Amino acid sequence: MPVTDRLSTRFAACKAQGRAALITFVTAGDPDVAATPAILDALVAGGADIIELGMPFTDPMADGPAIELANLRSLGSGTKTRDVFALAADFRARHPDTPLVLMGYANPMLVRGADWFADQCQEAGVDGVICVDVPPEEDAEIGPALRAANVHPVRLATPTTDAQRLPAVLDGASGFLYHVAVAGITGKQQAAQSSIEMAVARLKAATDLPVAVGFGVRTPEQAAAIGRVADGVVVGSAIVDIVGSHGDAAAPFVQDFVAALRGALTHQAQETAA
Repeated sequence: MPVTDRLSTRFAACKAQGRAALITFVTAGDPDVAATPAILDALVAGGADIIELGMPFTDPMADGPAIELANLRSLGSGTKTRDVFALAADFRARHPDTPLVLMGYANPMLVRGADWFADQCQEAGVDGVICVDVPPEEDAEIGPALRAANVHPVRLATPTTDAQRLPAVLDGASGFLYHVAVAGITGKQQAAQSSIEMAVARLKAATDLPVAVGFGVRTPEQAAAIGRVADGVVVGSAIVDIVGSHGDAAAPFVQDFVAALRGALTHQAQETAA
């Protein structure tokens, strides 16, 4: 991994503060490419620790209605893969220390070849990639290419990832482990806190990677509860809904919501330390 590893540095800084990292997701090019930089800046200004930037795709099979609509808005405005990398490179120039992770599906990542994609990630200053629809057992291209380019392949674990399969998920994973809290799509339901706590404990017993929890986290209260046990909390659909409601004027509303999430995590850490 890179000598200057923004992901591990940021997780360590959050741990030193006694709180979980706030990981926020938006779709690149939603509502259009011109509006995305201000929305990304609003995430950072609101207190996001790590940014996930979604690569728009026509068949986002893991995503619920909010992110699916964001994909349609982005693609409808003409967003291309080259625009995603341009947005990433511009973000890196403005925010040299904030980790940026691309999240998406295999087709846009592989259509020009895994090595091309990994090189583009490296050149744009992308820290990690989450490829939703390539299981580790079939990851002969993207993972190796990313590792060769010093980009973290971030793997997904789910409620159905049992002890027999978990070693395959962890093999070659780096950056952090993303625990999908529900056996379903993004944004539709919230897992029971008890099941999240048991899952995080099981994953932490199996890996030294930070464990982040996402899918269905929509409120500051939910984020704070998960932040008591996880190393990171991922919020996506709730932010994407704000973009969907306010369009190219969404940035201040996004910043306010992210600030509320960050405030809840900070307050939870202070209560734990007291």
